[in-house]
Amino acid sequence: MISHIKDADLKGKKVLVRVDYNVPLKDGKIADDSRIIASLPTINRILEVGGIPILMSHLGRPDGVVNLKYSLKPIADYLQKKLQYKVRFADSCIGEDAHNAIKDIKTGELVLLENLRFFPEEEKNDENFAKKLASFGDIYVNDAFGTSHRAHASTYGVAKLFKEKYAGYLIFSEIEHLGQCINHTETPFTAIIGGAKISGKIDVIENLMEKCENILIGGGMTFTFLKALGYEIGKSLLESDKVELAKELIIKAKSKKINLLLPIDIVVASEFNNDSPKSTVDINSIAIDKIGMDIGPKTVALFKEVILNSKTILWNGPMGVFEMPNFAQGTFAIANALASATTNGAKTIVGGGDSVAAIKQMEFEDKVTFVSTGGGASLEYLEGKELPGIQILNR
Repeated sequence: MISHIKDADLKGKKVLVRVDYNVPLKDGKIADDSRIIASLPTINRILEVGGIPILMSHLGRPDGVVNLKYSLKPIADYLQKKLQYKVRFADSCIGEDAHNAIKDIKTGELVLLENLRFFPEEEKNDENFAKKLASFGDIYVNDAFGTSHRAHASTYGVAKLFKEKYAGYLIFSEIEHLGQCINHTETPFTAIIGGAKISGKIDVIENLMEKCENILIGGGMTFTFLKALGYEIGKSLLESDKVELAKELIIKAKSKKINLLLPIDIVVASEFNNDSPKSTVDINSIAIDKIGMDIGPKTVALFKEVILNSKTILWNGPMGVFEMPNFAQGTFAIANALASATTNGAKTIVGGGDSVAAIKQMEFEDKVTFVSTGGGASLEYLEGKELPGIQILNR
C-alpha cells in the first residue's frame, strides 16, 4: 500500500522530494514547463502545512560529470522569478554546498539541489550516495513518475532508507489514469499506437490486447505491419527483424476478435524532408522509390469514426513525421478527434512520448482527460511492469 503525501504530518519537517525537472532548455531558457507545473501541488502541500521542501532532480545526460549545460539553475530562477517561490539553490546535490543551502532554511522557503546526474553514483544506485541524499530529509516523497521506472539512488536507494515515505500528487494522478487503462476501463476501449518502431511497443500492444476492443496502428511502425501482410512499402521505415512478430500480432488480434486497424492510405514523399513533394496513395500503391511519411485522409476518417465511438481512448505515439509541418496533418487530426471524444464524455489519455509533444503543440492539453508526464515510465506501466521507484514506496 502506497501512502499519499496528503496524509503525511509534514509540519516542521524537511521533506526530501524527488521531482522530475528533466525539461527542455533552449538558450538557457525553459522551453516547456509542464513537468515543473505538474510538481506544484506536492510542493504547495508541503509549504502550506509548514514543511520545508528539499527538491532533487536530474536534467539531461551529463554522464556523471559536472556540465553547466545541464545545470538546474535556470529552473531555480524560474521557480523564484516566475512562480514566486522563495528558493535556495545548492551548487551541488551533496557535500558542503548542499549542507549550506539547507542548514538555516526557514519555513516558507525551499531548496533545489543541483543535477543528481553530475555524479555517476546516481544512476548506479550507489548506497553511500543515497545515504548522503537521505541525510537532508526527515521524510521522503517521490513525485517523479517519469523516472520511477529506473532504480536509481534518488528514486530507489534513498526510499529504502526512510521509514516515512510517500508518493506525491503527480504519481497518484499518473497511477490513477494510466491504471484505468489496464484495470477499470469503460468500453469500448481503443488504443492508438504510433511512433517510429514496433520494437519499443511490443509489450504494450500485447498487454493492451487483453484489455482493448480496438487497436489503431500509425506512424513508422505501420510499414513493418504492412510488410508482414505482403505490401510493397518502398523506402519506408522497416524493422526487418520484426516482420514475423508483426504477423504474429495480427494473427493474435484476429484470434481474440480485436479490431486491429492499419492505415488504408499513406502520404508519401521522395525524400525524408519537409520540402519533398508529397502525394497520397492507397496502401497497395506505394511506389518502390517513395517513403511513407503520414497517414492519409481515408485513414483519418476511419480512425476518427472508431475514436468517436469509444468510451476510453489511450494514445501513445504520433501518426507520422509530425515534426515536419507538411507531414503533421494525420497526427493533428487524431489529436482533434481525441478532443471531440473528450467533449462527448469519453476518457482520453495521452500516454507519454511524442504524442504529448503534439498535444502541446496544438495547445490541447486541456481538451483531453489526462496527459502523462511519463515517457518510458508510462510505457512500462502500460506493459504491466512494476516500476521500482513506486514499488519501493509500498509499506
